[in-house]
Amino acid sequence: MTARRGRGDGGLHWDKTRERWIASATLGYSPAGKRIVKRGSGRTKTEAKAKLKEVLRDAEDGLAIAPAAYTVAHAVNDWLAYGLAGLDQDTVVKYTILCESHVIPALGARKLRDLSADEVDGWLAAKARLLSTSTLQIIRSCLNRAVKRAMARDKVKRNVVELCSVPTGQPGRPSKSLTLKQAEALLTAAEDSPLYAYIVVSLLTGGRTEEMRPLRWDHVDLDGDPAASPTIPPHIAVWRSVRSSGDTKTRKSRRTLALPGRAIDALGIQRERQGWQRVAAGGEWQETGLVFTSAVGTELDAANVRREFRKVLARAALMPGVELKPDEWTTRETRTSFVSILSDRGMPLEEISRLVGHSGTSVTEKVYRKQIRPVIQTGAVAMDGIFGTPPAPKR
Repeated sequence: MTARRGRGDGGLHWDKTRERWIASATLGYSPAGKRIVKRGSGRTKTEAKAKLKEVLRDAEDGLAIAPAAYTVAHAVNDWLAYGLAGLDQDTVVKYTILCESHVIPALGARKLRDLSADEVDGWLAAKARLLSTSTLQIIRSCLNRAVKRAMARDKVKRNVVELCSVPTGQPGRPSKSLTLKQAEALLTAAEDSPLYAYIVVSLLTGGRTEEMRPLRWDHVDLDGDPAASPTIPPHIAVWRSVRSSGDTKTRKSRRTLALPGRAIDALGIQRERQGWQRVAAGGEWQETGLVFTSAVGTELDAANVRREFRKVLARAALMPGVELKPDEWTTRETRTSFVSILSDRGMPLEEISRLVGHSGTSVTEKVYRKQIRPVIQTGAVAMDGIFGTPPAPKR
C-alpha cells in the first residue's frame, strides 16, 4: 500500500473542469485562523509535482509565495511607484522614461521568478548596440534595484541582475571646451542677451549650471570689504543647487569664489535689468531673491537656458575666424572651458580642482581638462642640469 503523505506535504489530484493536475500545499494559518493553501497546476503529474516541490522549497526557505503571474514589469513598476521616495523629480522622470523605453518592453513580460542571468546578459548586449555605456549602467541599475526590492518582499529568491556586468556601449557625446578666441566671441555675443550675466559668471567662475540657476542675491557681494584683514574681495557664495535637497553636489562643492572684474560688471548690469523687469511685470512679478530669473521673477528653466545659450553661440559663430556649431554645445561646457583655459595658462590642477568644487583632481583631469598644456618642463630641466645640454650641431 502506498504511504499516505504527511500533513503539510501537499496533495495532487485531477481537476476534471480544468483538465489539469492540481498540486496543493498547506503552509500554515493566517492570523485570522484561515488555512493558507497554495496551488500549482500542470498538464501532467510530473509538471504539477514540480510546481508543488517549488512551493514547498520556498516555504522551507522562509519565503512567501509570490503570485505566479508576478512579472518583471510588476517589479519595475512597483519600484518606480514606491522605491524612489526622496529623489529629485527630474531623476524620477528620467528613470521612468528609461524603464518604460528599455526595460519593460524587453523583459517586462517575463515572470520574475523565471528571469535568468543569461537573459539579462542578452538584453544588455542587445542594448549595447544602441546605447552609451553610461545609459547601460543606469538601466541595469534600475532593473537591479527593482529586483532587489522584490527580493526584500519575498517575491523572488535571488537577484540574478547582480550576476551580470555592464558591457561597453556606444561612445557617449564627448564634452568639449571653448578655445580662448571662442570664449571671447561668446562673451561679446552675449552682451545683448537676457543671459548675459549668467553666461559671464558661469564661464569666468566655472560654476555648474545647477548652481547658477538658484544663485541668490544675498549670496552675492559686489563690493567686498577692502578694509578687512585679510581683504575680502567681491565674491559669490556657491552654497545651493537645484537638487531636491537644495545642497550642492558634494561637500567640497560648497565654496566661495572671488569674482573677476568682468563678472562684477555683468552682475551689476543684471541687477539693473532685473529692476526694470520687476517694473514691467507689475503684479505678476514673483519675488524669489534669485539673481537669474525669468521675466516674472521665477527660476530659469534648464531647457530655456540651453535654447538661449545656443542663440548666443549662433551669433558668436558669425564673427570672423570663429568656428562653432551651436547645436553641438550645452551650457555645462562653459565649466569645461573654464578648466581648460586656466590649465592652458599654467594654473596647477589642484587649484583648478578647488575652484570648480571637485573632491579631487581625478575628475578634473579626465573629464574637464580638454587642453593639456603647458608642456611639463620640470623633467627636461632637471635632466639638462644633471647631464648638461648637448652642444649646438655643427653646420
